[in-house]
Amino acid sequence: MLVLVASSSMRRSNYSYQPLSQNVPGPSSMQDDLEQENERQAEELKHKIGALKSLTIDIGNEVRYQDKLIRGIDDDMDRTGGFLGNTMAKVLRLRKNGGNKHMCYMFLFILFIKECSSVI
Repeated sequence: MLVLVASSSMRRSNYSYQPLSQNVPGPSSMQDDLEQENERQAEELKHKIGALKSLTIDIGNEVRYQDKLIRGIDDDMDRTGGFLGNTMAKVLRLRKNGGNKHMCYMFLFILFIKECSSVI
């Protein structure tokens, strides 16, 4: 509906669109200039698209590498959590069994490790 209104108003104002003709000698040089400008801009776009493609590939490679590192850290954390859970279970079992002497040794051992790590 909008197209009909626009075209009828264009006819009423005596406006007529005339595409550039290939047979007219004057505008052909202008057309050639426009075509050359379009070609130059198309080449520019081609180079920019190539750069974006290269950048996208690099980003994809980096994401895959970072994902691999994060998965490795996650696996390490799972293993560490398992070791810590087992150690805590043993400590709690020692405490329930009344191993005061063992608890004293463990406390001294932890204190020793802490002091050694602060020296390093």
